[in-house]
Amino acid sequence: MTPIQSLSAADSRSDARTVGQRYRSVFLMLIISLLLLGGLGGRLMFLQLVEGDRNRQLAEKNRIRLIPKLPERGVIRDRKGRILAGSRLSHSVFLWPLARKKGEWGTTVQRLSQILNVPEKVILKRLEQAGYNSPFLVRVARGITPAQVTSITEYASELEGVQVDAEAVRYYPNGDLAAHVLGYTGELTDEELERRKGEGYRLGDVVGQMGIELAFENLLRGERGGQQVEVDGAGQVVRILGQKPTKAGQDVTLTLDLDLQKAAEKALGNRKGAIVAIDPNNGAVLAMVSRPAFDPNLFSTRITDAQWRQLQNADHPFVNRALQAFQPASTYKIVTTVAALESGKYTPHTVLPTYPSLTIGGIVFNDWNRAGFGPLDFSGAMAWSSDTFFYQVAMTIGGETLIDWTRRFGFGRKTGIELDVEESPGLVPDDAWKQKELKEGWYLGDTVNMSIGQGYLLTSPLQVAVMFAVPANGGFRVKPHLLKDNEEAKSWRDSLNLQPSTVEKLHRGLREVVTYGTGGAVDDPNLPAIAGKSGTSEDMGDGSDTWFGAYAPFEKPEIVVIAFAERSGGGGGSVGAPIVRQVLRAYFNGKKPQKQGYVPAAISSVKQLY
Repeated sequence: MTPIQSLSAADSRSDARTVGQRYRSVFLMLIISLLLLGGLGGRLMFLQLVEGDRNRQLAEKNRIRLIPKLPERGVIRDRKGRILAGSRLSHSVFLWPLARKKGEWGTTVQRLSQILNVPEKVILKRLEQAGYNSPFLVRVARGITPAQVTSITEYASELEGVQVDAEAVRYYPNGDLAAHVLGYTGELTDEELERRKGEGYRLGDVVGQMGIELAFENLLRGERGGQQVEVDGAGQVVRILGQKPTKAGQDVTLTLDLDLQKAAEKALGNRKGAIVAIDPNNGAVLAMVSRPAFDPNLFSTRITDAQWRQLQNADHPFVNRALQAFQPASTYKIVTTVAALESGKYTPHTVLPTYPSLTIGGIVFNDWNRAGFGPLDFSGAMAWSSDTFFYQVAMTIGGETLIDWTRRFGFGRKTGIELDVEESPGLVPDDAWKQKELKEGWYLGDTVNMSIGQGYLLTSPLQVAVMFAVPANGGFRVKPHLLKDNEEAKSWRDSLNLQPSTVEKLHRGLREVVTYGTGGAVDDPNLPAIAGKSGTSEDMGDGSDTWFGAYAPFEKPEIVVIAFAERSGGGGGSVGAPIVRQVLRAYFNGKKPQKQGYVPAAISSVKQLY
């Protein structure tokens, strides 16, 4: 075989070995491709068929938001329909938890904190409470300023998941007027939310926190609504997919008179204390003032630290002093008079001597003038507020009788007014109470002290107003109320079953307080005839509390006014009477003076004794 043949043979063998290899490569590539495609296709099929619903839900969550809408709260009006509490539009800031992963919120929260002046931890806490997978928008700020709205818009690229929306917030057009009656609203705290979830409340809901806002929360709250919206990649709303309209809360009409409330607040001024005005015939509260006060508008958005510190510098501005208990002082002599006359141990014609002081159980009990007033009947004793007169009466009728009548007047328990949470029942002490609290029994001196409204006895200005209503309406204890709802058809009073002679003597005695006694400062020729009573508590070293209660017109009373000045010093006649006169002037609003009414025949002779 020649070399050429040998080479040819080798080439032939080589070609024989490689025949089909190129096809095998293509075949192998085809097999691998099919395997890869089969796996991917299977995965796609799995995702589409098996997990299709779940992935569609995730896709929906990336473009669909649920926007809750709080209802507009019901309007609170005065008895003439004037708005005391309403709503106004404001801007709020919301976060959409699903917009970003949990670990991606840091920069956004930091920037938002700077704009809103809200601590980062507060914003993060809201996100955590809502849950980072929540499709609901969660509010982090209310009532933001136009400047803050502008800043959020300018930094929109850094604030993914942040949304500004308009919503109604509570508005009190008269500022701090009747603040303690109206109360205020605020977002549920964590504790409140946990407690009230069963009532349908959710994170971010606004509720009444005190006053009428709290008492009538169920009427005022309304029903929540919301929107389901589709958004684009920038978070802008493309279309509304569904909507549940909100249902506004019910309006509430109060017995308060806005004009009288303004006049009462002006009359009290900056004094620490309270004023209560009621209709003595049905207990409707016409005005209720407490000082110091606060502006409830501060709580409609977010109160600042500076504003909170300023409030705390005041002396308990959230306490409604009209519903808190204090010594009633000599105003309480109304009860002592009734207890005496109804006991049968005294008659309306009884005359007793009075003294500079009386010594009882080794303790000296002085009359307030340290001189006495000579012989007095019940009317004269009321007019001059003689302490020694009532000391004698109390010793004769005894503590049990006096305590019994005190409770019949409604002292020692809440009046039933709608502001139940803020109302104190006061205190009617007795032997059982002293044994429990002071580990000692009831002494005669306790009865004597109680007869002039001193000692352990505690009553609120509202309870004192109810007491004054008894002689004004002919012997009925009224139930004070603030809701003006079909008043004529309801019974707001209970009879104390007093003898007509008792009511008449009490009524006349209170008139004499004004005509020639300690209450002359309330008298006004431009007002109808007034009946009243002063009171001054014991000075505990920081000034005495002063009282004055009155009603008018004397012939047919239609208003009771109680003025209480805490630690004011002075006397009830000099401090409280001018305040009451100012309120009465506003009420009667320049009415022509009526006949000054009853003038006792014995006045000329009695005057000579004083």
